[in-house]
Amino acid sequence: MTDLTDRIAVVTGGGSGLGAAIARSLHAAGAEVILVGRDTAKLEAVATELGSRARWIAGDVSDPASVAALAESLEGTEVSILVNNAGIAGPVSALVDIEVDDWDEVFDVNVRGTFMMCRALLPGMIARGDGDVINVASVSGKRPLAHRTPYCASKMAVIGLTSTLAFEVGPAGVRVNTLSPGPVAGPRMERNFRLEAQRSGSSVEDAEAAFVSRSALGRMVTEAEVGSAVVAMLGMPGMCGADVDLSAGMVA
Repeated sequence: MTDLTDRIAVVTGGGSGLGAAIARSLHAAGAEVILVGRDTAKLEAVATELGSRARWIAGDVSDPASVAALAESLEGTEVSILVNNAGIAGPVSALVDIEVDDWDEVFDVNVRGTFMMCRALLPGMIARGDGDVINVASVSGKRPLAHRTPYCASKMAVIGLTSTLAFEVGPAGVRVNTLSPGPVAGPRMERNFRLEAQRSGSSVEDAEAAFVSRSALGRMVTEAEVGSAVVAMLGMPGMCGADVDLSAGMVA
């Protein structure tokens, strides 16, 4: 396993789901983990579960004042790993039926939040000449997924942000990469299957079966597999500007 001893990682959206799974994998590899999110009870629960080398800071990545306060609270802390995982799924609806506020909310969290966290924490990495940023996107940013236009567009934006940022900060020794999971088993996908079933008049089971049939392995990946992938990416120092699919063989 990649040894992350003596490295400090910030994980946004760290209180549940993929964020918590990524935090667990980073912690198991030896890193000190700082969980960031809006739900303090969930953040505290994960930090308590991890024990030593884990703490949490309440913060909203979509809010400039909150990100500024977060950066101030981390002043003097040598954060060398940033995992921009915070994200929302947004509406499941035809584009013509989506409200502007709902569209904006998806981009505020998924894209602007990634931008602001990078802007806040990259200066320290650049000054030290070393660091890793992993932005969590999705294979849904690279293939058609009807009735999910805000989410898909936001994830493609994250991929574009990553590839460009890699060339900006790579010369300073900072690596920036994207991890694009396919469908991940868990509450978010269960919600999506329920919404799709309601929209199409099918059963939840049929909606799930239709979705996973697009992958070579005929299944969704797990949260633990996503966490392991983040650690594996950190063990490849020559990787920069890459977009790694983790989709059980779903073709992007």
